[in-house]
Amino acid sequence: MPWRFNWREIFWSSRIRKVAADRTVQPTKTMPYDVASQLRTPEEMAAYRDAWLEEAPEDAAGIARALGDIARATGMTQVAKDAGLSRESIYRALSADGNPSFATVLKVARALGMKLHAEAA
Repeated sequence: MPWRFNWREIFWSSRIRKVAADRTVQPTKTMPYDVASQLRTPEEMAAYRDAWLEEAPEDAAGIARALGDIARATGMTQVAKDAGLSRESIYRALSADGNPSFATVLKVARALGMKLHAEAA
């Protein structure tokens, strides 16, 4: 049997591929989650801070980031003014990539009205 083109099969298979290519799945549109927008009251802020301290006490970067979230929820400009630091330096220090000094953490905590205390483990 000689080899011949089946034009109908070629036509329909190319049509099916084209229709399938037109039906691409649209990516889901997501928005970044900002926990600072959810921290509305001092009680919520304290609970958030306590959860970080209880769940991940060794994660210094995470605790600093949580302090930054609370500062953003409170109002970074006022926190910076009360702490005696620039707003940009607080953003930088308390970001995910930041490495704040302990003095910075203490100043921000004091500006937020927080008291840090130690107790025996």
